[in-house]
Amino acid sequence: MKDLTMATGKEYLGLSRIIGPIVFIERISGVGYGELVEIIDKDGTRLGRVLEVSEEYAVCQIFQGTDNLSQESSRVRFLGKPLEVPVTEEMIGRVFDGLGRPLDNGTIPFAKERRDVNGAPINPTAREYPQDFIQTGISAIDGMNTLIRGQKLPIFSGSGLPHNILAAQIVRQAKLTTKEEFVIVFVAIGIKHDDAEFFRRNFEETGALSNVVMFLNLADDPAIERLMTPRCALTLAEYLAFDKNFHVLVVLTDMTNYCEALREISTAREEVPSRMGYPGYLYSDLASIYERTGRVVGSSGSITQLPLLTMPNDDITHPIPDLTGYITEGQIVLSRELYQKGIYPPIAVLPSLSRLMKDGIGKGRTRADHPNWSSQLYAAYSRVQSARALASIIGEEDLSDIDKRYLEFGEKFEREFLNQGRDEDREIELTLTIGWKVLSVLPEAELHRVTPEEINKYYNKTSLNTIS
Repeated sequence: MKDLTMATGKEYLGLSRIIGPIVFIERISGVGYGELVEIIDKDGTRLGRVLEVSEEYAVCQIFQGTDNLSQESSRVRFLGKPLEVPVTEEMIGRVFDGLGRPLDNGTIPFAKERRDVNGAPINPTAREYPQDFIQTGISAIDGMNTLIRGQKLPIFSGSGLPHNILAAQIVRQAKLTTKEEFVIVFVAIGIKHDDAEFFRRNFEETGALSNVVMFLNLADDPAIERLMTPRCALTLAEYLAFDKNFHVLVVLTDMTNYCEALREISTAREEVPSRMGYPGYLYSDLASIYERTGRVVGSSGSITQLPLLTMPNDDITHPIPDLTGYITEGQIVLSRELYQKGIYPPIAVLPSLSRLMKDGIGKGRTRADHPNWSSQLYAAYSRVQSARALASIIGEEDLSDIDKRYLEFGEKFEREFLNQGRDEDREIELTLTIGWKVLSVLPEAELHRVTPEEINKYYNKTSLNTIS
């Protein structure tokens, strides 16, 4: 290893080791963690980032990969700064790759400012409690697992389930119930080319792209780039929210691909693995992404996160959904059973939860009966599962009359309330109306969670025939 003192700064000649996308450089000095590095060889210049540094060596991840990289003749230049991305309102309506470079044949956006993609944690004392409703147009979310501005609410899916279709529908339909500025940052991590084309075409044809910033990291892009994609997107989201006072919804899909890339890099670095081969710092790494969410005192903007992840083998105890559930404020779980019954979106209501929902609904926000209405639907649908289990043992014909009514309620709840078209955008009033209609299948005496005044006003007074 030699160091060459150049007019442009200090360079090093030669690489000690190359393992996958990782290079080791020995006998260096004055290098910092997270610093950008350039690897220069006969094929041009490749950009990388310092992952680890000690008195003996630096470990760098190369964004473009290390294929055909010469170990002896490559020159290394440390740039003395972290990875930065331009931030400007001109990026709204544009499509970028995982490192913030344009993919839409447009010019590079002119930005007066570039920011460190690692961001800065929000001081807990400066956080403002999330309390305002974001309408997605999906009844199972708006009614039962309400999304609140400043919340992080993940969607747990499985291979083959329509999470991409649901993500696209939320991006198209999400809106505020007030007239404040609202923008969506859509982040695709390690997705296939046909999925990327689906999202681009869908947003362009529906006109949603004009209010969306897309960051696309494809499956054949270097795994190391996958780790930077959500950070680049969140850096722009922070600028729009806290500098320009936008309310920003960040949709990230698929965080499982992110975690797989993290495991791949950890293996290349020869780190001791933890659960199922993932690095021991998986929790803190995910937290560094999810915690860049919220509202800040003194700023009228907010960042809301809706991460999507696919659970390997539909296992909700797998490290990725398990740790995500600890960090975030609830989860929305997609059900393979509902999907096989033809229900879309196949949202499993009972294991789903929005921990901030109670503070964003009710009088002055959605409707006064919403909290009790939601509690009653949960209680009734829980009873449905018991009735179905009993029917599978003794047969439906031997059930009591009230259990049969619950079975009827369960069918209507799934077919009329949960199930909706892939382009159906339901206002919150319509969601509440449909919910009261399916509750009206049950005898009034079974409605213990709603008040007599609410029953008087809404029970048995709507017709599904007028809703369809």
